[in-house]
Amino acid sequence: MTDTDSLPERKRGSGVKMVYDLLRDEILDLKIAPGSPIDEVQLAERFKMSRTPIREALVRLAGEGLIETLPNRSTMVSSIDFMNLHTFFDALVLMYRVTTRLAAQSHRPEDLVIIRGFHEDYATALKARDHLTMIATNAAFHAAIAEAGRNPYFTGLFRRLLDEGRRILQLYYQSYEEHFPQRFVDEHAAIIAAIEARDIEEADRLGKAHAEAIVAQVQKLFSRNDRLDIAL
Repeated sequence: MTDTDSLPERKRGSGVKMVYDLLRDEILDLKIAPGSPIDEVQLAERFKMSRTPIREALVRLAGEGLIETLPNRSTMVSSIDFMNLHTFFDALVLMYRVTTRLAAQSHRPEDLVIIRGFHEDYATALKARDHLTMIATNAAFHAAIAEAGRNPYFTGLFRRLLDEGRRILQLYYQSYEEHFPQRFVDEHAAIIAAIEARDIEEADRLGKAHAEAIVAQVQKLFSRNDRLDIAL
């Protein structure tokens, strides 16, 4: 087979990736709301390509649980499963702890340079009150910590959890109404210091506290504070 023969296949593959990447980001950033219908024909018109690469991209998104096909064969963006968020939170807190511990134990000097870079990017985004960039740089910061732990299995799982949590973090940051506290940056700085000092137990403690603070804020969003109070 010549290079010319393989070109259409490469083009289709790049088309699938482009559609997948764009739709995935739009779903995770809540630009496409949970429950929104997904129409292959409209997507084909939007991206100016045939329905075959569109369908392949949707299969990948369905495999990640981001879209689902209903019994009538229509497709929609998956809802956020608020009833089972506790299982996601349990895994998230655990991975914050494990990856931070391992980074304190196994990091190299060059890892700290990368981690600090994302920390600075996050601080800049916070000052700009840019919550989308905050979400992206926060994920990059914690993924870099996971990479410093030198366990690709934990890193892969944590990246998946951070990605799946993007829709939840949208709600989390929106709950602050753009008045983001400085403690977000301070907590990251303390985590870096513990990692650099190779203080495994302190890194564990800080990672756990950092994750649990996020969980508590999200849970507060869905708790009712306006309880009915009637004298009987």
